[in-house]
Order: sequence, then C-alpha cells, then structure tokens
Amino acid sequence: MIEETREYLRLLGIDERRLRVKWISASEGAEFAGEIKDFTRFLQDLESQSLPDLNKGDLSRATETDHQILEETPPQLTREQIAACLECSHCTGTCPVSRENPRFSPKQIINRTAMGLEEDFLQSREVWACLGCAQCNTRCPALIDIAEFNRSFRNRARKAGNLPLESHHGIQQAVARLQTHPLSQKRTAWAEKAGRFKTTGDYFYFVGCLPYFDITFRYLNITPLDSARSALTLLNRIGIEPVISNDERCCGHDALWCGDEETFRELALRNLEVIQASGVKTVLFSCPEGYSTFKYYYPEYFGKLPFEVIHLTEFFAREIPKAGLKLRPSLDGALTYQDPCRLGRRAGIYEPPRQLIKLVPGVELVEMERTRENALCCGTSAWTECSSCSKAIQVERLLEARQTGAKVLITACPKCQIHLNCAKVGEDISMEVKDLYAFLAEHLE
Repeated sequence: MIEETREYLRLLGIDERRLRVKWISASEGAEFAGEIKDFTRFLQDLESQSLPDLNKGDLSRATETDHQILEETPPQLTREQIAACLECSHCTGTCPVSRENPRFSPKQIINRTAMGLEEDFLQSREVWACLGCAQCNTRCPALIDIAEFNRSFRNRARKAGNLPLESHHGIQQAVARLQTHPLSQKRTAWAEKAGRFKTTGDYFYFVGCLPYFDITFRYLNITPLDSARSALTLLNRIGIEPVISNDERCCGHDALWCGDEETFRELALRNLEVIQASGVKTVLFSCPEGYSTFKYYYPEYFGKLPFEVIHLTEFFAREIPKAGLKLRPSLDGALTYQDPCRLGRRAGIYEPPRQLIKLVPGVELVEMERTRENALCCGTSAWTECSSCSKAIQVERLLEARQTGAKVLITACPKCQIHLNCAKVGEDISMEVKDLYAFLAEHLE
C-alpha cells in the first residue's frame, strides 16, 4: 500500500515527500516524538496548497435557492402514483438487492416517505442499499423513477450523520475529494505512450478515473487504463486526435450517488471550466457513469452544456464502418455482453455495443437470459456498500454468462469489469471479463 499511495500522490501532483514511512517500537517514545516534530516542520516548509476558488463565471452562478431545491426536495409524486404504489410490488420483485436481502424493498422507500416516516428513512441503512441500477424503474406501472427518488435523500442522510460504508478503505472517495483542490495532476503519461492527442480541438476524450483505478485494482491482475489506451488507438485510427487533459477531474458520479453533493458540484465546475477552455465541440466518454452524469445531471445543476455529449459506443458504431477500419477475425469463439446499468437502462444505449462486437469477423454473440432493460446489475455502485449481497449478485451474473457457453464476457463499463473480476476471486468460474474497446483494438489489422 505504501508504493500505491505514492503513485496516487504522483498522479494527483502532490509532493510525495508528504508521505514518510518509518518503523518505531512502542518503547521508543522519545524517538517517535522527535520524528513527529521533524516531519511537522518539514511539512510546514513545503509550499501550501490553497483551497479551491469555486467562483468560475457563468456556469457557477446557480443560485443558492436553486441549489437548495436540488438538494432538499425529492421528486414529487402524484396522489395517483402513491396510490398505485401501495397496491403494487413489481419493483421489489425485480430488485436484485431485495432478492438477496429481504429487508430491503424499493416499494417501502416510497411508502415510508409517503406516510410521513421520512426522518426514519434518513436514519436507516436502506437509504444506502439501493444500487441505482434502475431495474425497478422498468417495471413500475406508476412510472416512478425509484432509483432517483432514493438518491435524492442521500445528501440529507449524510448531513444527519448516516454515512455509506466506503469500499477499498475509501480511497476512491479520498481521491475525488482531493481533486476539488487546485492540483497539477500528472494523469496523461499513459496517453503520451499510447497515441496522439491535443490540448485544444473539436473532440475531448473524458478519461474519468481510469488512471486511479489502475493503481487500486492492480491486485486483480487487470489494467483498467487499457480501456483508455484502446479508445485512443481507435480514435487515432479513424483520424481523430482528441483533447486529453491533465486538469480533468472525476465526473462526480460517485459523490452524487453517495450524497456528497458539495464534492459533486466542485468537481463538475472544474470539469466544465477545463472543457470549455479547450474549445471543443464534442465530449466523448468510454465510461457509462461519466456519460450519464454529464448528460443528465450537469444540465440539471448548471444548465444547458455548451458542447455535445456522446458515448464512444455510439460514436464508434457510426464512425468505424465509415472509416473502413479492417478487423482481424476473433479466436475467442462465442462471446456474451454485459449491459451496464448507466449505459443501458439509464441512457437507453443497447444496440451500438453489440454492433461493435459484431464488426469483428467470426464473432458469435450469444445473449444471456437477461439482457438490455432486464440485464442484471454488476452488484455494487459508487464504491460503497460492497457486501455478501453484492458478491451474490455478481456470482449470479457470471454463472448466467457461463450458461451461454461463452468463455468471454464483454462489457463497455470499467466498473463492471472490475466488479465481476473481483467476484471471481475465491470462485471456480472460468469466465474472462474483457473491456469492449480493448477487444476491438486487439483485432485491428
């Protein structure tokens, strides 16, 4: 963990001398005290890093009143919706969490708040149990966005002292919060080796948190940055040199879904400032969560965006055939595909990833029993509440993939790849989970 911590600091552009490691026996009190005093003086001598200035022009001028409305008011339900909800349990019947944890029920979230038990709900663990996968939304006859309804309470739950359980020692949350400060990140070294990119232009490739994931999940023997390397390779091959920026921040998805609205807003404002300064017309995303956050939540908080937002599966499905790229036949045999929740149910993008897989000659795409709007979630969200429930959902999905006869599971989401690979640890499941862009790039002629 010590070397990994140094890597995080280097990526963030924080002087890694701020980390010092020394083993001192409990009996060596005087040496310990001296070491602490020396290190404290050393830190005081380092150049201090100031807190961020969030006054960034027009995009930051959301009024305090608007901010309070977004923060405090859940989506308003009609009497008809509430009445229909009382008579129905379709959401609970389809919820992957409810199947593993009978104490959790999406229906009861609606019912408890409708009955005036809102404060009770804010103090419960149920407020954090929802994956936000939106599978319940597809079955709701009353057309309630249940996942969003639940999310809208999380900022208040956090302020009331009810916090989510952070996974991986909270490292991803810590990295996101650090990115709200002025930093000189060094996050484009991978791109300098992978291909060609610019600092200004028409297209901005939003890489997201992949450089940090590469450090955190090395123990799984996967390289999440291979997804970005492959995306850049593909963009270059169709004649595009995108903008990739050291100043890009986390999109804020996880902070928003963890009720940390302040961090979300600060990250978003910094991203909007960086993207606008690059003069781009279009922002491309390989991560479904970055895409859905920019497409749906940035406009909600900051108004209409001055650029187009496109997911790379849609972009490549259109541009790769147009560019006439030649792809080698696949030797993987039968493949199956995992629909990411934010790309599928949230954004309605189902066909473009499948079209891309089928561009590779010799591919046999075999669908799982549950696909598209019925696809099973990868089991956890926003690096929180990872539990035996999550593991059970992930293993269930892997076994469903294996039942197709495929040996390779393709996904267009870095978190799906991470979570499903993590679920294989300790399980006898021979299923390779591969990134879509890496799959395409490795078949380029």
